[in-house]
Amino acid sequence: MVDWLVIQFHTQLGFSIVLLLVVIPAVLTGVGYSTYFERKVSAWLQDRHGPNRAGPLGLLQPVADGVKFLLKEDFMPAGADRPLYILAPMLSMGIAMLGLAVIPWGGSYQPAGLAEPLQVQVAGLDIGLLYLLAVGALGVYGVVLAGWSSNNKYAFYGGLRAAAQMVSYEIPLGLSILVIVLASGQLRLENIVEQQTALWWGFLPQWNIFLHPVSFIIMFTCVLAETNRAPFDLAECEQELVGGFHTEYNAMKWAMFFLGEYTHMIVGSAFMVCLFFGGWHVPGLAAEQTTLWGVLLQLAVMGAKISIFIFVFMWIRWTLPRFRFDQLMRLCWKGLLPVSLALALVVVVELFFNVPRSYWSLIGEVGVVAVALVAVSLFRIPVTGRQWYLPDLDNRTPLRGGSV
Repeated sequence: MVDWLVIQFHTQLGFSIVLLLVVIPAVLTGVGYSTYFERKVSAWLQDRHGPNRAGPLGLLQPVADGVKFLLKEDFMPAGADRPLYILAPMLSMGIAMLGLAVIPWGGSYQPAGLAEPLQVQVAGLDIGLLYLLAVGALGVYGVVLAGWSSNNKYAFYGGLRAAAQMVSYEIPLGLSILVIVLASGQLRLENIVEQQTALWWGFLPQWNIFLHPVSFIIMFTCVLAETNRAPFDLAECEQELVGGFHTEYNAMKWAMFFLGEYTHMIVGSAFMVCLFFGGWHVPGLAAEQTTLWGVLLQLAVMGAKISIFIFVFMWIRWTLPRFRFDQLMRLCWKGLLPVSLALALVVVVELFFNVPRSYWSLIGEVGVVAVALVAVSLFRIPVTGRQWYLPDLDNRTPLRGGSV
């Protein structure tokens, strides 16, 4: 069937259509079962059973939840802005799906009857990385519109928090990605993945995580904030804002916000896998896997790497406490931003002196972290705490040595 469609179109179009028809149902199924595994992971960490009633091992729990949301009464607050109120959850879900188009899910596939191999990618763009960043930045509009249109002060505060948080963390996120762009000289995700398919010393894959671990940590932290995941879920802080931006939502509209959140998690995980973990690459296996079985293996590897990231997202949620909002902003502007700027500067210096792609990148990143730790220690810079002073303005002596 795959070969027939490809040969009929004689271009990439046929295979892209087939891949799109496979990826969208697979991601939607993964989004539904992410809710199941979220509850299972939380139960495992809290020594509970989790969902175990709907179907064997509780595997039909997402289906039961979906039916419940579809059958629940759908009402709208009296003072809500009706068009924006309806549009907000649609934006949150729809925009998250757009990023799937440029993800390289596998290498290349060469069916019988075609001379040129086809990319296992829905759309190969010269600026695919910039496209993914632009689409991810649009996700904040759904949250902000939900807070504004609900005519509820708690929802409005949640929308404001989400806007401030996402705009702030996009800066170190972009700088951490700029490190990879400068080091690789590429904006196409598939080319960045292909650069990581070689091996060092015959066994160690040349993944960017080994050369730029600090950039990965910054990007991972920013992705947590961009997807409103704990400990950065200040936009829906129950202790302060009831439900945050989705306080006035119910039924399927409420569910679409969380479906969009899990979709963002999948797209963000795929993005990080492509940039730092070799994408579909399998260490020890040749990159030129153009047969159908080779492509299926690469798809499975890509899915496994994404699943590991999704598990880490859930693990962090049920492990770390939520930040205060001032701590959230201070971590970005006084912690992640200076370090990410320094990392980008290190890569620029390496390019200026034509330093080859090697362990010098790792040494530069470790040196930046060492300098940052020394600066924090010497100048007592409060990165996540709050600086308290005595009321006397003439004697601004920090209490208890500075940070609390």
